[in-house]
Amino acid sequence: MSKRIGQETRTNRWGYFFIAPFVLVFCVFNLYPTLYTFILSFSDLQGLRSDFSLVGFKNFIRLVQDQNFWGALKNTFIIWGFNFVPQLGVALLFAVWLSDTRLNLTGGGLFRAIVYMPNLLTAVSVAMLYKSLFGFGGHAIAPVNQILYPLGINVPVFIDGVQQFDANGQPLREAINFFRIVPFTRGLVAFIQWWMWYGNTLIILMAGITAIPVSLYEAAVVDGANGRQTTWFITLPLLRPIMLFVLVTSAIGGMQMFDIPFLLTDGWGSPNRSILTTTMYQYNMAFGRGSNNYSYGAAISIGIFVVTMVLSLLFFFFLQDRSDFKKGGKA
Repeated sequence: MSKRIGQETRTNRWGYFFIAPFVLVFCVFNLYPTLYTFILSFSDLQGLRSDFSLVGFKNFIRLVQDQNFWGALKNTFIIWGFNFVPQLGVALLFAVWLSDTRLNLTGGGLFRAIVYMPNLLTAVSVAMLYKSLFGFGGHAIAPVNQILYPLGINVPVFIDGVQQFDANGQPLREAINFFRIVPFTRGLVAFIQWWMWYGNTLIILMAGITAIPVSLYEAAVVDGANGRQTTWFITLPLLRPIMLFVLVTSAIGGMQMFDIPFLLTDGWGSPNRSILTTTMYQYNMAFGRGSNNYSYGAAISIGIFVVTMVLSLLFFFFLQDRSDFKKGGKA
């Protein structure tokens, strides 16, 4: 007996040895920065100083009263909503079609590879691509305006609110400055996020559908159910855990939206800060434009964490399967 216990002890020691690199890296690059950020949120560290003093909840009081933060949070929710709803809808539709054995669609693997490709591109390259496509000004007209301008899709020229005319009295017209239009700029950011991530959502949903036992569909077909009924009463209910996972991870990613809106315009969410997200605001407060208010940036990051956690808890509460709880209560 004692020999067996000694062998288990040696085995446990080797286990600690093999997990030690991960624990070390996690503590240095994850746990320590998280704890340090939490401490900084209660401090007054800013500028080029290395020392700081604790100021209590001063930064969080400022955060609650900061209209720029709440405006950035509103922008984040708007962009994420216009991105996630079509993302989940389109991905779910394609996942059901491609997984339906009765349709037996050819080229499903190729289609999955194609729709997943945008997810492999770097956000910087995608942002610069769309910025050049819809750009305005400079010596060359952007490709989109090169197509639209000859078709008569342009706008009149105004200087200080006064419309301009040429020597013949004809109104001067110019290409469209897309990044001065709030709905378009928000819609473009949402579209880019959708385009880059709906392929990833499609793969996850298809994995969830293929995990559903085929016997359930066979039994439903024997009972006379059609494709719409099997999708509504079998696929969607059993996909609830997967859709909850997609919703929570998408919400976390949406709250961390930074690179696309930051690079698309001036870094401050123009026009009118309509695409200024919470992480962009955090970056600008902590590092951008000479602010270097590290303590307030840390407080903003804690605020983002709290909002994300509350969202996740609400999703878990409203989307969890309560049938087991009802059965347990009746028992």
